[in-house]
Amino acid sequence: MLTALLANLSPLVSHRGWPSVAVDVDTWREIGTALREGRFELLAEWGETAAVRCVLYQPSSGAIYLVTLAAEAGAVPSLAQFHAPALRLERAISDLFALRFIGLPDQRPWLDHGRWPMRHPLAAEYPMPSPAAADRATPSPEVNYPFLPTRGSGLHQIPVGPVHAGIIEPGHFRITASGETVVRLEARLGYVHRGVEQLLIGRSIENAARIAARVSGDSTVAYSLAFARAVERALQFDPPPRARWLRAIMGELERLANHLGDIGAICNDASFALLHAECAILREATLRACAQAFGHRLMMDRVIPGGVTTDLNGSTIEVIQALTQRLRSQFPELIELYENTASLQDRTVGAGVLTPALAAQFAAGGYIGRASGRAFDARLALPYAPYDELPIVAPVRREGDVNARVWIRILEVQESLRWLEAALDALPRGLIQVSLPTTAPSTALEATTMVEGFRGDVLAHVRIGPALVIERCHLRDPSWFQWPLLEAAIYGNIVADFPLCNKSFNCSYAGQDM
Repeated sequence: MLTALLANLSPLVSHRGWPSVAVDVDTWREIGTALREGRFELLAEWGETAAVRCVLYQPSSGAIYLVTLAAEAGAVPSLAQFHAPALRLERAISDLFALRFIGLPDQRPWLDHGRWPMRHPLAAEYPMPSPAAADRATPSPEVNYPFLPTRGSGLHQIPVGPVHAGIIEPGHFRITASGETVVRLEARLGYVHRGVEQLLIGRSIENAARIAARVSGDSTVAYSLAFARAVERALQFDPPPRARWLRAIMGELERLANHLGDIGAICNDASFALLHAECAILREATLRACAQAFGHRLMMDRVIPGGVTTDLNGSTIEVIQALTQRLRSQFPELIELYENTASLQDRTVGAGVLTPALAAQFAAGGYIGRASGRAFDARLALPYAPYDELPIVAPVRREGDVNARVWIRILEVQESLRWLEAALDALPRGLIQVSLPTTAPSTALEATTMVEGFRGDVLAHVRIGPALVIERCHLRDPSWFQWPLLEAAIYGNIVADFPLCNKSFNCSYAGQDM
């Protein structure tokens, strides 16, 4: 019924690509019911000054809808009362836009720690002075933040962060344990909130692309690609074929570097430093190859709306080919070492299990979802060039433990090597970029796209105004749906396994906080 209703609604003509429809409150509640029953998956939810929007995916058909509900008197029904994955999204929307979600199960602020100089910075009545701005001597918001209660005899709490021993971003984890067994983990994030959505408003497309590339540094290619494809779809122009292949080559190199780093870091958290060192060497080799081939270790600002800024030639193609040959030669030895080290397997097998049911409910992307049976990969489910011509093979396992997440990374490294070698052979000739359109649209135009980063699916929504500037841009990291699952996966494990489980998820702090 809901599918037919959404299909029959008049689409918003300003939106290019996926069907975009405006619904009423009753239909919005029907969406909540459909999410609760698993007939749809929630891929994103974000706010506007007087509306809330969500992206729905129907696994049975592959259909995607962008749905908008106007906020009458600043209030809308909460999807989170039907569907838990919407909870943190709606708490964040409340912090940013002052929208009230009727029935929201958790009213605590999410991004706003009481330290901003204003409240609800994206609301229509912005700026609103924050009470905390007048009194910087107020106690730490962590002291006042009401963590969820736990009951039982002999329980104790272990606070971790927000400042950590390593050079990582801040996040606070409140562990409640019975002896060594974890009975609850609750994360408190938002420490690295940079106001990215506010920064993007009013920017030229070129400047906005630079900001999008810096949302989460380890995924700069994925974010740049998602933003570029959204702009290209909104303005209805295409990059050259060679540029599309070069973009994907960069994306697979980014995947290789991050997976190699993660595999080693997971082993290090299980006190197996040898694999950490060997994987770090291969990761460094990958980053150096990226620097030689594309002029930047992270390939930042190499993917732009209209194409790419750096081409490959004979010598730089050889650099990437030499890398793939080196990895093919050395990586299998590390896999064998991982698989045949009993003390390492004892730590990873059976630890931090994420059930397939939870992975499906939260639409978990990337290696987290695929290690727990959710076979979703944007390169396959929503194929975009050049993956429509040269498909990728996405591995899937169902065990859902740390070991399964390691193995998904291992298999994806092997698949990326295969794909890169084939792509370099198939790389078409021609231009690498075209200019942005100079004719401004008469009305604002919108588009929403999704690409597959190393961590999972990255979503980008843009609205471009008549002056060819960004009126609104929402970027959604896969970590929004992955962080809550870490809290579930650690339940029943020992406290010493928290770093191991956490690293096997490797969620992005910056990507979630924006």
